[in-house]
Amino acid sequence: MSDETRKSQENRTSWRTRRGLAGAAALLLAGLAVAPAAVAGGQQHVRRGELVAVTPLARYDAGQVRRYMKERDIVADSVRYGVRAYRLTYRTVDPYGKPTTATGLLTLPTGGAHRLDVVSDTHGTMVKRTDAPSASEDLNRVPSYLNASAGRAVAAPDYLGLGEGPGLHPYMDTGSSVTATLDMLRAARTAAAGLGRPLTGNLYATGFSQGGQVAMALGKALSQGADQHFRLKALAPVSGPYDLEGTEMPALFDGRVNDTSGVLYISYWLVVQNRLHHLYDTPGEVFRKPYADRVESLYDGDHEEDDVLAQLAPTVKQLLTPAAYERLQHPTGALLTAMRAADHTCDWKPAVPVRLYAGDEDTDVPIGNARPCARTLAGQGARVRVVDQGAVDHFGSFAVSAPQVVRYFDGVPD
Repeated sequence: MSDETRKSQENRTSWRTRRGLAGAAALLLAGLAVAPAAVAGGQQHVRRGELVAVTPLARYDAGQVRRYMKERDIVADSVRYGVRAYRLTYRTVDPYGKPTTATGLLTLPTGGAHRLDVVSDTHGTMVKRTDAPSASEDLNRVPSYLNASAGRAVAAPDYLGLGEGPGLHPYMDTGSSVTATLDMLRAARTAAAGLGRPLTGNLYATGFSQGGQVAMALGKALSQGADQHFRLKALAPVSGPYDLEGTEMPALFDGRVNDTSGVLYISYWLVVQNRLHHLYDTPGEVFRKPYADRVESLYDGDHEEDDVLAQLAPTVKQLLTPAAYERLQHPTGALLTAMRAADHTCDWKPAVPVRLYAGDEDTDVPIGNARPCARTLAGQGARVRVVDQGAVDHFGSFAVSAPQVVRYFDGVPD
C-alpha cells in the first residue's frame, strides 16, 4: 500500500469516526401535510416542491451548537442562536420527469429576525441512504447548524434516493440534483411559514464536493429563471468537481486522486451513469473479475462505504478492464456525453459574488477543478475568487471552509 493510499484511508476512517454519532430520534409529525398530487384525465401531475410532511428531529441551544462544532473540530465563532431541525418530505420528479418524493433537512434559528434569508446547502458523495442530512446526525449537518445559528434558514436536500426518498440515487446526475434542490427550497418555504418563520426569498448557495458542483448548477438554473421567488445573493461552493472531462477524470489516472477515493468514485459513477446513459451492456465489459459480479449490487443505497471499498480492487487500474481503463482516458460517445452532462455548470455570468473554496492537498477533488471554473466565470464578467485553503485535504477543506462561508455570507450586502 502506498503512503498516499494509507493516508487517504486513515483520513476516511477519521472522518467516519467523527461523523458517526447517533442521530436524534424523530418525533411526531408536525401536522403540516397536504393532499396528494392532483390527478386529471388519468394523468398524475406532480406539484413540484409540494410539502408532504414535516418531522421534528433536533433542537439545540447556542451553547450546544458550539459544543457540537468543537467535538468536530469546527470553528464556532459565528454561532449566535440555537437551532431547530426538521425532516421535510416533498414532491419532486426523477431524472425522467416522473413523480416521486424526496426528503431533506430544514434548520431554523431559534432567534434573530422573524423573516429569514435562506441558505441552500448541498452535500457530498455518499453511498448509504441513511448518511443523508435528514437521516444522520453527522458532519453533513455542520453547514446547516452553522448557518442557522448565524440567523438564516437552511435547506439541505438529501437528493433523490437518499434519506427516506424512494429508489436509487442518480449519482452525479446534475439535472435531477438541481431539481431536487429547487423543490427542497420550495418545500422549505412552505414549512418555514407554517413554523412561524417565513422566508424572505434571499438565497445563499453553498455545498461540498458533489454538492459544490450542485450549488454552482443551482445558481446557473436560478439565473435562467428556474424560480422567480428565490433571489440569489452569493455563491460559495467548496471543493466541487466542476470539470469532470478536463480535470477530475484525468486526475483518476495520473495520481492526483488517491487510490481509495478513485475506486469509489469511478465505480459509483460508472454504475449509476450506466442507468442513465447506457455505458455498457454487462458489468464485465468495464469491471474485472470478481468485481464485475458484485459492483452493481454494492450501490443499492444500503451498503456502508467501508463495505463497498472492501469488496472492490485497491486501485482503479486493478478494478477496470484494460479496454475500459483506456476508454476512460480518451472518452467518446456515451462516456463523453455522461461526463459533459455534469460539466458546464460554470459557463454562465453570475450577477452576485462567487467564492470557490478548495485545498492544495485535496486528493479527492483536486484544486484544479476550481481554477478553470473561476476562469470561465471571470471570462463571462463574473466577480469570482478562488479561496486556496493551503495544505488541507478534501475533508480538511470542508472543516476550514464551512465557518468561513458563514462569515462570507454575513458580509454580503442586502
